[in-house]
Amino acid sequence: MKRTSTIVAVLLGMMLVLSLVAVAEDAAKVGGTWEMTSQGRQGPMTSTLTIDQDGNKFKGTLKGARGENPIEGTVDGNKISFTVERETPNGKMTMNYTGKVDGDSIKGTVKMGENEREWTAKKQK
Repeated sequence: MKRTSTIVAVLLGMMLVLSLVAVAEDAAKVGGTWEMTSQGRQGPMTSTLTIDQDGNKFKGTLKGARGENPIEGTVDGNKISFTVERETPNGKMTMNYTGKVDGDSIKGTVKMGENEREWTAKKQK
């Protein structure tokens, strides 16, 4: 009886590991360089989003008119999310980006405190 319980526990553990690997494989491929556009106070702002993906997690940079900042995020299927923190004269500002990946494009929203704006990105070839 004890041996059967051990075998069942090992099999369940292996199934869990395999399901986690399958989730990572199902993550949209977002690694590379993206041209990102969002609406600013003076009109459209363009930035460069560079992503280094490892499974369903990634790191990279967001470079635009306000400088270059590191990012960290995740991909769950076609859903992407990442955070950018910037130092401003008024203190630290955190921007939370979420979106949906559709091939070589992403469309989403960014929340900065009480404000929310739309953003899009096109993958560079």
